[in-house]
Amino acid sequence: MAVSSDRFLYPDVSIPTHRQPGRRALLAAAAAALVAGATPAAAGDHVVRIGVQKYGTLVILRERRTLEPELQKRGWSVAWTEFPGGPQLLEALNVGDLDFGITGDAPPVFAQAAGAPLLYVAAEPPAPTGEAILVPPASTLRGIGDLKGRRVALNKGSNVHFLLVQALTSVGLRPADIEPVYLAPADARAAFEQGAVDAWVIWDPYLAAAQAATGARVLADGTGLATNRQFFLAARGFAEGQPALLKLLLEQVDVTDKWAEAHQPETVAMLAPSLKLPVPVLQTAVARLAYGVGPITPQVVADQQRIADTFFELKLIPAPVAIREALWSPPS
Repeated sequence: MAVSSDRFLYPDVSIPTHRQPGRRALLAAAAAALVAGATPAAAGDHVVRIGVQKYGTLVILRERRTLEPELQKRGWSVAWTEFPGGPQLLEALNVGDLDFGITGDAPPVFAQAAGAPLLYVAAEPPAPTGEAILVPPASTLRGIGDLKGRRVALNKGSNVHFLLVQALTSVGLRPADIEPVYLAPADARAAFEQGAVDAWVIWDPYLAAAQAATGARVLADGTGLATNRQFFLAARGFAEGQPALLKLLLEQVDVTDKWAEAHQPETVAMLAPSLKLPVPVLQTAVARLAYGVGPITPQVVADQQRIADTFFELKLIPAPVAIREALWSPPS
């Protein structure tokens, strides 16, 4: 399927070729991390740098503070940095400012296509209802086909990018048939509420928050269109140099996942103050979260390869991507 417009081309996340940041770049990155809510590590420790987004398993792990004592036993500490989306998180990983993080399914495809030294190390189950195409409650749009010629907000290169492509394809439309408006979640929410866009493709908890605050209708979620799987990713150098530590991180994430699934009210109560979201919003989002940390199985690889192949066919990435080339082999 060819794209006749250049409006839906490469994400502007500016993922550069891998490099080691100089002293000035490191100082700037440290300052930016503190502004973004990074948790500084203790001086003199070996530090594992973990990137999180506003919500998800790693945020629960951060808030529970159960990882820190396990790392301390091994002479390590942790520095947490929050990012507005997966593309920004992987850009930081690419330039050497992160060791480990989590994103949706689309960002690592774009990052791998740009040469980022990342490895897929684990995956969560699909959560197709945790992302959706929203329209205002009074919108005349009733189906995906009604998006033709409309302004649709989304975060470039994020998991919802693939959802939008799949939704359009399902009704015979192409990306060039809409007018994409590329905005980070906060700016997209403002544009959506002000009527500057006709639809917004977004994920939880922003999705749940918008539904609660604006009465937005779901035009389509990921059901039957996109798996909306979350991936745990590591910098190749970190994974190869610290395999035992990476294994520990995944074990701790899995423990947290199991706890959160069994203690959803407690999870909501714990997250509400730090995320500054109403309890009912978090209850909705937590109920839609997929729980469990699993290996990168052949089916997971096949699903992810389908995304990569679709993006290449649409000229959203400049070259084919082989997902199998970015898989971590855990120590036996």
